[in-house]
Amino acid sequence: MNKLNKLVFMLAATGTAALSLVSCNDDDDDWMLVYQPYTVNAIVTVKPVDDGDCYFQLDDSTTLQPINLKGSPYGEKEVRALVNYYEMKEVINPNSLNVYVNWMDSIRTKPTVATLGDLNDEAYGNDPIEIVNDWYTVAEDGYLTLRFRTLSDRTGRVHYVNLLTGVDDDDPYTVELRHDARGDVSGIATDGLIAFDLSQLPDTGGEVVKLTLKWKGYDADKSVTFDYCTRGSSSAGDSEDVNGTNAPIEVESLKLEVE
Repeated sequence: MNKLNKLVFMLAATGTAALSLVSCNDDDDDWMLVYQPYTVNAIVTVKPVDDGDCYFQLDDSTTLQPINLKGSPYGEKEVRALVNYYEMKEVINPNSLNVYVNWMDSIRTKPTVATLGDLNDEAYGNDPIEIVNDWYTVAEDGYLTLRFRTLSDRTGRVHYVNLLTGVDDDDPYTVELRHDARGDVSGIATDGLIAFDLSQLPDTGGEVVKLTLKWKGYDADKSVTFDYCTRGSSSAGDSEDVNGTNAPIEVESLKLEVE
């Protein structure tokens, strides 16, 4: 998993229906801006185990054992999450690290949805959106995690974001991001994070394939490819900085409410 030592903002999401900035203890549809005095130094997959414990998948070969957590704060759900942690001196093995978690918050983690063809605009919207090319945007551990950017007047209207499969009859690993802004199409550039479970895609059989993401940008239709392996770790491949910048964004610009 990609790591960043210095960030000036917290992106966090949880709940059963929404994506935005929210306390990890919330499990409803209410979203709010959250500021924490810690920087995010990793994105992980929180994986519960049978005995009520949990561990974090950091990358394809490294797991983290949070010694100060009594089970997953998300119950039996497997979710992507932002964390700030530090490594303990105790070593389990070279590929598993004991860590102390200072702060964590889940990223809204959703399944993909099947294309509806000509009904996609009606069902999933067709408003522009942009993908930010930075360390948050990555395909790994069976998930596609995206930092996205859109315009919002910040009046609290909820946006909807979905990832469609089956959009290319010749390539099952082509997916499309759809955005329904519900009329909130102007205002200030605002960012959010979302993760999509890619388990509905065909198994790659251990091979690394190209995962193509398509979306409607503000100035053109766009696409980017990722290296993808089923339940494996992969990273952004032939990507470009579609927004012209991947500089840190102030917390005040992150007030989008998205479902």
